[in-house]
Amino acid sequence: MSSAAAITLLTDFGTADGYVAELKGVLVSLAPGIPIVDLSHDIPPQDIAMARLTVARYWRRFPAGTVHMIVVDPGVGTSRAAIAIASEGRLLVGPDNGVLSPALFSLDARVVQLPIDPAASATFHGRDVFAPVAARLALGESIERIGEPYTEAVRLRTPPPRRDAHGLLHGEVLALDRFGNIITNLMTRDTVGMVKIAGRAARLVHTYGDAATGELVALVGSSGFVEIAVREGSAAAALGISRGDTVVLSAAS
Repeated sequence: MSSAAAITLLTDFGTADGYVAELKGVLVSLAPGIPIVDLSHDIPPQDIAMARLTVARYWRRFPAGTVHMIVVDPGVGTSRAAIAIASEGRLLVGPDNGVLSPALFSLDARVVQLPIDPAASATFHGRDVFAPVAARLALGESIERIGEPYTEAVRLRTPPPRRDAHGLLHGEVLALDRFGNIITNLMTRDTVGMVKIAGRAARLVHTYGDAATGELVALVGSSGFVEIAVREGSAAAALGISRGDTVVLSAAS
């Protein structure tokens, strides 16, 4: 059995309370020598949608053999399943609540349901269920030896924009990044004309530097989605947008 390239961690734990340290303690005890990569522990608490979008950005960027452990788990201790996925040579471990969806759409994806030890804490499956499984996978054990085949995994998709009778595309805000950029579900192929949001029009530019300081613009971000930005400012603050608000975007075609 070959060992993993790395174990990555994505959680909503923050770093103030010691939860991440407990995860790492289990991992280094059970899989010594395997690199542990902290991706982020700043996912907003219980934010499954943001975790899913984040996983979609990175899970394929790591080499085959990487074990991705995701713990954003508002349903911990309930009847929600714990799962492991093998997909495109990578392994993912976490709760079956949609956070692992990006890896489920690959044609070769295999999913197993993990057993939950009755002694596991009902509030900390990250430490007592997912970390031990991640360690076993990192040491080369197959998912089929760890769990039972599972066909009911939650699959969440980014909603597509819709075109109205006037030929305008209506999208929605998916996320706000730390720069205040507004990430939408409009894609590269949709970028013709102007993008409108909250009663304001934003011209399309190639990159942030093409805008004047303080100008509201739209551009295709690194994830392929259209973003609304203010150069050297926050579009979210300028427009009074908060993630989760009902916002309609339209792009003329």
